[in-house]
Amino acid sequence: LIRRFEEATAKAYASGKIKGFCHLYIGEEPVAVGAIENLDERDYVICTYREHGHALARGMSPRAIMAELFGKATGCSRGKGGSMHYFAPDKNYWGGHGIVAGQTPLGLGLAYGLKYRGLKGAALCFLGDGAVNQGAFHESLNLAELWDLPVVYVIENNGYSMGTSQKRSSAYTDFLAKRAEGYGMAWEQFNGADVYE
Repeated sequence: LIRRFEEATAKAYASGKIKGFCHLYIGEEPVAVGAIENLDERDYVICTYREHGHALARGMSPRAIMAELFGKATGCSRGKGGSMHYFAPDKNYWGGHGIVAGQTPLGLGLAYGLKYRGLKGAALCFLGDGAVNQGAFHESLNLAELWDLPVVYVIENNGYSMGTSQKRSSAYTDFLAKRAEGYGMAWEQFNGADVYE
């Protein structure tokens, strides 16, 4: 579903029917599907601006998502959010965010809310490799560990921060997730092409 949705989106965008920015998720589908499949209705999802796949994996209506891309009032954000700002509070899906790493403190806040209210669940916060170099990400990791919050940060590393390679944008050459060790956090690396892993 995600691949076909993205192919239709790419075609409409190339023909000028979809305006503004449009960031496709083609090739990364196993990450969103594999991670979100393990959640239930109590868990939260928050994403980057490359969020079409996550929204579909969380169970949002393909019609409402496509309507959003076309700027229609029937879209999931009433046609005002476009490609980067899908929301579905009824599914605990708290959107994509256009600012690199902007969702990382928001994911932390969702986890804080769960803990503060004594609720079961966790926040799953997706980010790209470019977000790992932002201060907001590091501040979020520090507080998450300090306050023992139920948040999981998923770094979808495709090797490029927008158009800049990881080699040119990060002085850290090891696995990006390993940076969590600096905050005493557990981390793991997975093959993003394997939905089961």
